[in-house]
Amino acid sequence: MSERRFDGKVAVITGGARGLGRAYAELLGGLGSRIVVADNGSALSGSGSDAGPAEQAAQALRGAGCEAVACTESVATEPGGKAIVEAALDAFGRVDVVIHNAGNNRFAMLDEISYDDFRSVVDVHLLGAFHVVRPAFERMVKQGYGRVVLTGSIGGLYSMPSVVNYAVSKSGMIGLNNIVAIEGAAHGVKSNIILPGAVTRMAEGLDTSQYPAMGPELVAPVVGWLAHESCSVTGEMYVSMGGRVARAFIAETEGVYRPDWTIDRVAAEIGEIRDMSRQWTFHPAEDGFSEHMARSFELVRRGVEAG
Repeated sequence: MSERRFDGKVAVITGGARGLGRAYAELLGGLGSRIVVADNGSALSGSGSDAGPAEQAAQALRGAGCEAVACTESVATEPGGKAIVEAALDAFGRVDVVIHNAGNNRFAMLDEISYDDFRSVVDVHLLGAFHVVRPAFERMVKQGYGRVVLTGSIGGLYSMPSVVNYAVSKSGMIGLNNIVAIEGAAHGVKSNIILPGAVTRMAEGLDTSQYPAMGPELVAPVVGWLAHESCSVTGEMYVSMGGRVARAFIAETEGVYRPDWTIDRVAAEIGEIRDMSRQWTFHPAEDGFSEHMARSFELVRRGVEAG
């Protein structure tokens, strides 16, 4: 049993009735957190709803000695996201942790996908994150404490065919994570992204026959640490796949300064522009934007002086 407990804390877990979300709920609940299982019980496509999964999950948590309630509102709408946070406030009077795990799938190639299929996935993954985080963040700022864990994906970093809706959603999560980390820093609010790899119903349609053991229980401890008060990082991304845990981050090459450019000059120097032997990395929650500007301007200044 972990020494890091969640006594007195309230965790909202979207998509908390099954798969990864259920594993997170069981772990945090077993360590003293009060749990809001937020899950509308929709099909994998995001269609329909069923109160059963959330109610059953909450009942199982209570049977294990945890305080838990179910909320079957949908993250896909602004009122739904607000209602999920209000369910935590009504039941437990506060919200300390938000783990946005809700998701759906609708596969289609870019030249074939319908607008409805695109929006259905964006509404649940990306807008769903905003719909829940926005009202929760306001409460966290007022109480001077909060932990947000957003669910990204290597599909948002590297992607694959037939998932433009998913790729856009998971890439967009990076910007939301940065803003929560930056604006929450002065208020005790930290935010990070989990990039999980686990075989759950979200893997339906994929050939997983060659995968190693990839149960949700391998991911849950990483999310548990990111959600804990002792978490020492913010504005970062962590991979958890099959027992491997790693940090993912965005980097850029140092690049090349020239006082003027032509198309042919860019073509001639693209090798040096792409040279990865000298890389820059910046941390969003440590004034990375300003540091990027300052270092870029310094490179220009040195180039002007040398020229």
